[in-house]
Amino acid sequence: MADFLAPIIDFIHSTNIIEQIREVDYKGLATNAWFIVPLIILVLYWLYKQAVNNLVILFLCIGLWLFSGSPYAEGMIINGELQLDKVLPVAGVGVGAIGILVYLFFIRSD
Repeated sequence: MADFLAPIIDFIHSTNIIEQIREVDYKGLATNAWFIVPLIILVLYWLYKQAVNNLVILFLCIGLWLFSGSPYAEGMIINGELQLDKVLPVAGVGVGAIGILVYLFFIRSD
C-alpha cells in the first residue's frame, strides 16, 4: 500500500499544495469577480435544476472551510498541546457534517 501512495505523497510535496491552501487570501478570493461570478452562476443553475443535494454539499464544504479557519478551530493546539476542552465541539461539527452527508446519500432518495 505504501508503494501505491508514495507517488501521490511525492506529488503533494513537490507542488506545495498544503502551503498554497494555508496561504489563500480569503478576502481577496471573496472579492474576486473571477471566483464569485462563476460561483453565483453555479448556485443559480443548481437552484434552477433543483439540485438540493449539490447545494447542501457546496454550503457544507464552504461552512467547514470557514470553520476550520476560525479562531476557535485554530486555538485547538496551543504551544504544541491539544486543548481538550475544544475537542468535543470540533468533533461534534465533524459528526454533524458526516450525518448530513449520510442523510443526503443514503437515507434521502431522489
